[in-house]
Amino acid sequence: MDKTSQFTALVLAADRTANDPVAVKTGMACKAIAPICGTPMIIRVLDALEASGMVKTIVVCGPPESALPDCPELEKRIECGRVTWLPNLDSPSRSANSGLSRIDKNAPVLLTTADHALLTASIVQYFLCETQKADSDATVGVVKYEDVAAAFPGVKRTVIRLRDGGVCGCNLYAFLNNRGRGLVSFWQRAEELRKRPWLLIAQIFGPMAVLSYLLGSLTLDRALNAVSAKTGIRVQPVFLPYPQAGVDVDKVEDMLLVESVLAGVVPLAREETDLRDLLS
Repeated sequence: MDKTSQFTALVLAADRTANDPVAVKTGMACKAIAPICGTPMIIRVLDALEASGMVKTIVVCGPPESALPDCPELEKRIECGRVTWLPNLDSPSRSANSGLSRIDKNAPVLLTTADHALLTASIVQYFLCETQKADSDATVGVVKYEDVAAAFPGVKRTVIRLRDGGVCGCNLYAFLNNRGRGLVSFWQRAEELRKRPWLLIAQIFGPMAVLSYLLGSLTLDRALNAVSAKTGIRVQPVFLPYPQAGVDVDKVEDMLLVESVLAGVVPLAREETDLRDLLS
């Protein structure tokens, strides 16, 4: 693959709040290093990024320096230069901005999180290959809620309900140029409202958009076009055919689900795509 098309990956690896339930349950200083089937979550994410063949450099923001000795494999990768570690700040968006400031402004960036324990090389490749085809400054990975619900019946996920169907976020974002990185500043404004989409829409887009959302007439394209109009940043969604991409580990229940999937107790609805198919 052409080296110029490879991405720098930025992984957010700090807890949102003190006493994170997953960290507490596993006895770890930080959720990112909590073991899932014996492997720390962050190592699973780093392995997926490296195996994709589309990531040339990895930067992690967090875990806190004091927690690093609890994850010897991460320490080893930092020491040998496979991973660049940066201290996290007091919110995901601030950490993301800090990380982006250390990355060449011309480099395309993939942003993800350390609690994406079901991330695979195939998911990374699919997202980035589709991103490279997009005529946009930034892309956002999403999965249809109906796919998540079919793969994991009864599992609760945060859903943005739109006229063209509910969608779940995948903690996958790509910034193709320096303008696209401005989406993080927009994210900072929206960060506290991620669990209350109607209030987010109200503050960003105004009352008519809220009415459209509540009446079920707001579409994903209309919502992203509104973001573009507000910010001047062209944003496109990338729909992922992997329901597991919509599952991150926010709660102990999520951790148990992920362990069940990785142990084969909960089969996935979609087989892993051969990586060569994605690149052909």
